[in-house]
Amino acid sequence: MGEGGCCVQLLDGDGVFNVAGIEHFMNSVKLAECGLSYAVVSIMGPQSSGKSTLLNHLFGTNFREMDAFRGRSQTTKGIWLAKCADVEPFTVVMDLEGTDGRERGEDDTTFEKQSALFALAISDIVLINMWCHDIGREQAANKPLLKTVFQVMMRLFSPRKTTLLFVIRDKTKTPLEHLEPVLREDIQKIWDNVPKPQAHKETPLSEFFNVEVVALSSFEEKEVLFREQVASLRQRFYHSIAPGGLAGDRRGVVPASGFSFSAQQIWMVIKENKDLDLPAHKVMVATVRCEEIANEKLAYTSADKEWVQLEEAVQHDIVPGFGKKITAIMDKCLAGYDMEAFYFEEAVRTSKRQQLESKLLQLVSPAYQIMLGHIRSKVLDDFKEAFDKALEKEGFSVAALECTRSSMLKFDRCCEDAAIEQANWDPSKIRDKLQRDIDTHLASVRTAKLSELTALFEGQLNKALAEPVEALLDAASDNTWPAIRELLQRETESAISGFASALSTFALDQATVDKMLVKLKEYSKNVVESKAREEAGRVLIRMKDRFSTLFSRDADSMPRVWTGKEDIKAITKSARSASLKLLSVMAAIRLDEETDKIEETLLLALVDASNNGTKNRSIQSLDPLASSSWQEEANKRNNSMLPPPWAIAAILVLGFNEFMTLLRNPLYLGVMFVVFLVGKAIWVQLNISGEFQNGALPGLLSLSTKFLPTVMNILKRLAEEGQQAAAPPSQSKPKLDSKVFRNSVHSNSTSDPSSNISSTEDGDEYPSPLRK
Repeated sequence: MGEGGCCVQLLDGDGVFNVAGIEHFMNSVKLAECGLSYAVVSIMGPQSSGKSTLLNHLFGTNFREMDAFRGRSQTTKGIWLAKCADVEPFTVVMDLEGTDGRERGEDDTTFEKQSALFALAISDIVLINMWCHDIGREQAANKPLLKTVFQVMMRLFSPRKTTLLFVIRDKTKTPLEHLEPVLREDIQKIWDNVPKPQAHKETPLSEFFNVEVVALSSFEEKEVLFREQVASLRQRFYHSIAPGGLAGDRRGVVPASGFSFSAQQIWMVIKENKDLDLPAHKVMVATVRCEEIANEKLAYTSADKEWVQLEEAVQHDIVPGFGKKITAIMDKCLAGYDMEAFYFEEAVRTSKRQQLESKLLQLVSPAYQIMLGHIRSKVLDDFKEAFDKALEKEGFSVAALECTRSSMLKFDRCCEDAAIEQANWDPSKIRDKLQRDIDTHLASVRTAKLSELTALFEGQLNKALAEPVEALLDAASDNTWPAIRELLQRETESAISGFASALSTFALDQATVDKMLVKLKEYSKNVVESKAREEAGRVLIRMKDRFSTLFSRDADSMPRVWTGKEDIKAITKSARSASLKLLSVMAAIRLDEETDKIEETLLLALVDASNNGTKNRSIQSLDPLASSSWQEEANKRNNSMLPPPWAIAAILVLGFNEFMTLLRNPLYLGVMFVVFLVGKAIWVQLNISGEFQNGALPGLLSLSTKFLPTVMNILKRLAEEGQQAAAPPSQSKPKLDSKVFRNSVHSNSTSDPSSNISSTEDGDEYPSPLRK
């Protein structure tokens, strides 16, 4: 029997569909690979009319045949399915249970109608097996069968044109050309008398069926002739689905891969006694099968070795040719889908293909995003490296522009390499993130470079100003501050010029450039002021050194040899004047080219006043250092240390109540003043700020031991001062009051040495150290 040996029961006698059996049959004969190139042939006829025998000889199948020696009985139950051997195209044949069988009874025609409708719905050719002697009889066995066929045909909403091949068995001597007209006339009468829906009242039989007639001799009496006639009939089934072939128009034919599902669904609808809508059924089968095919292809792609390796590789680094590889994988999957779903309904096939493509894109999307992330990181790293090298040859703005442009072009090329043809994904978000990362890095490097550049020019200014200013202040001449101003202006202009030139490579806005230049200019001024304050802090030491040097050495810087003939008074006055020159130079910072009378005031108060004798020293109002003019000059130098007007107004408003309280009770003011004086004295005597420099606990311990003795000492001194005030006043030398300047002299030690002049009664003057 060859391949025809594969036979399976599709429906049992109770109408149960054998799902597992038909799936096994399709896999065994590889029916799913046929596409639309297959045909379905079924046979109907009375029970024991030789249907199975005919099929076995005609198609090489092995359906069970009736054993004549055991009597006439039902052989085929339900519907059986087999593959025709050596017939092209691929042909499936169905052997239906015979009609008019005594086993089901006279009234049990339900299964006959259901199986007939099932055969008409899925068959291209239906063989009607009938006895020759029944032709022309009014109550012959073929007429109930034909009525059944025509009636159930009306339950197909859009029936396709099926070929009805009437096989006349056990042909007599009557020629076929005399039998066929009678048979066709009987068929037409049956068609005319069958109830039809309104839409098909006038529809001719030819719209629904192609009617063919063939006659065969008796198998039992003329077996050889029967075999010859069957062989001739077999030739008509070759290329049956080709144009002009034996099959009908094949409207609504289901692709072979959906045959099992289609047959199952058709039988389910028939069993539920519903009208069968073949076009809708075709769409339903296409929907289910196309979705199954799509899911199979998606699952296969997900487990594909090439995809798994690619997905793993992209987790770690950039994969060259990523887009082409993904495109190839998707094309392979979609091509497989197209090949298997090609014969299904086009609209359904296209819709499911789009869904499959969407699912494939969802599958590869994470890998694509990871790929873009690798590209962004790699391009950013390459940008940083290239930018660092470019800065060694070019300016910042030029290097930034060139490196940014080349990096973005590189990113675009890499994105093109990673692009997937089936996807329309836009990498602009990743591109924008890369641009932000580059801008952030540029801003960071710009800030660092500007800080380095600023530090460089500040260092140059510090080096160019600090030592020369120190030397000029140490020389302390009338030309000191003009020289310092000239030096400051020259070095500042040089630094500003170089700094502005360097800033031009950064493409900064003019406001930022101006701000940085002003800041550098202020820095240069601060360098001079800081150095001046630093030197002023050592002015007493320098004054002492200068006084000692000039007093102990001659004009040639040689040590003086005292013979008693030297004019000590003149030498002392010269050394003292030189020391005061140093003090006058460092008494104020003179960067604004304004004139002052500090030097004249100091000479008048400290040099000339000593020559006026002691009679005027007790007159405090004549002391130039205490005069209002000196205070005005100091205030002028200090650029007014008063708080701003708004602060003064706030103080007056907020302190009005307290001020009125003091006016009403002047005693409070006296008490507060006394408390302040005592507190100040205790603070100074205990040196509280110095004690706490080593920590809070050591300071408290030290103060606890010194507090009581210090307080007792203060009270003792107050008592002594009270006794001296009661005694007659004695002449004493006026003391030099300390004055506060804007750039005041700061002592760095607890007892800085200084120069002062003590006079004897005869007017001689000698240098002696001043107490703090």
